[in-house]
Amino acid sequence: MGSRSFWNALPKLELGNEAKQKNLSQTELGKQIGIKGDALGRYERGEVTPSIEMAVRIAQALEISLDWLAGLNDELLKPATTKRILDLQNLPPADQQALILTIDNFIKATKLKAIQ
Repeated sequence: MGSRSFWNALPKLELGNEAKQKNLSQTELGKQIGIKGDALGRYERGEVTPSIEMAVRIAQALEISLDWLAGLNDELLKPATTKRILDLQNLPPADQQALILTIDNFIKATKLKAIQ
């Protein structure tokens, strides 16, 4: 775990950035998760802590992990990435190894290109 503590991801800067990346205003995000924009603002300013149900809605609307939102993980994984990792875990061991080797080789090649 990094320097963020529980719900420290919610202050305006980080939550606002995620909403901006999704082209959502505070009002639009509030509508998506079923609250008024001023209530969302209180979450962002740390005046109120959202319930777990509300945190799940926020994470789903912004397409971020609840772990990241809660400060339990510093790596922001998109749901599509998480789904692929879970799908990988369900493959037979030999297929997992082959796919991991392919991914590792692709990453190495990409890093090599970046330093050339």
